[in-house]
Amino acid sequence: MIIDGHCDALWKMYEKPGLNFYDPLQTELDVNAARLAASEVKIQFFAIYLSEAIRHPHFEHYLEYINIFYQKIVSAGQMCLIKNQSDLNRVIQSDVRGAMLTLEGADAIRDNPLYTQTLYHLGVRMIGVTWNYANWAADGILEPRQGGFSKKGKGFIKDCNELGMILDVSHLSVKSFWDMADLSLKPFVATHSNAKAICNHPRNLDDSQIQVLIQKKGRIGMTFVPWFVSDKGTASIDQLLKHIEHICALGGVQHIVLGSDFDGIEQWIPGLEHAGQYNNLADKLSKHYKDEWVQGFLFRNWLSFLQTNLPNC
Repeated sequence: MIIDGHCDALWKMYEKPGLNFYDPLQTELDVNAARLAASEVKIQFFAIYLSEAIRHPHFEHYLEYINIFYQKIVSAGQMCLIKNQSDLNRVIQSDVRGAMLTLEGADAIRDNPLYTQTLYHLGVRMIGVTWNYANWAADGILEPRQGGFSKKGKGFIKDCNELGMILDVSHLSVKSFWDMADLSLKPFVATHSNAKAICNHPRNLDDSQIQVLIQKKGRIGMTFVPWFVSDKGTASIDQLLKHIEHICALGGVQHIVLGSDFDGIEQWIPGLEHAGQYNNLADKLSKHYKDEWVQGFLFRNWLSFLQTNLPNC
């Protein structure tokens, strides 16, 4: 069983309306129904990501993505939208697969609590506050000034905590990360970030960030983006395992999860080119770790987080 905390299949389907999630011959999507089935992916998170080409994002853009999600993914009845504990239990106890709806970049919310609440009512259960740059709420990791959360952004953290919206720190600036750590009363996650000690990419987390995320009962999703895995041009599954080993050494055995970033990349780790190849990762993990730990990395750590942090109804 696999739970993957981040993919950009919705973005690809937005850019190319002809893509069919359920057509086994349609292989342009890294994540499609056939590939999820081949790897026994039980729950897939689908991100609403607006590309930089959309210079003035509006709330309607989010609605377009959500419409794609409902019309082309969950409407077939083969995937169940997970909004609460009841949905989660139904998925775990049945043959159906689960889909989580997330937002990557809160730009178009524009400090409007009604928009946040509307996203929640439509099924969104996690928000990454920024992409790489600044918006009204906070600075992203590539924003030159490297500031933190704005006053309105700090209020947004509080609003999300009260609403039951999980927060994602991937893409936040370092200062924004620490603002989140100081202000959030709920556990937060980094859905697709690796260990900076192994690969010194800005999007990866340093040891102090990983340790506070562990202390706050969050999760860090191992991502398959090659340049987040290795800064020497040698991305491989073995190199990905070095990130896992490092986080384990920091006490993160129960906090490591997966966040592939499939469909958001144009280069892949050999043997992890799409969602149908998780067996290659599982086989490597099983050679280095006991079964209990492997199951944790692949699905149990995400599952326990969702069991604790999703709303009851």
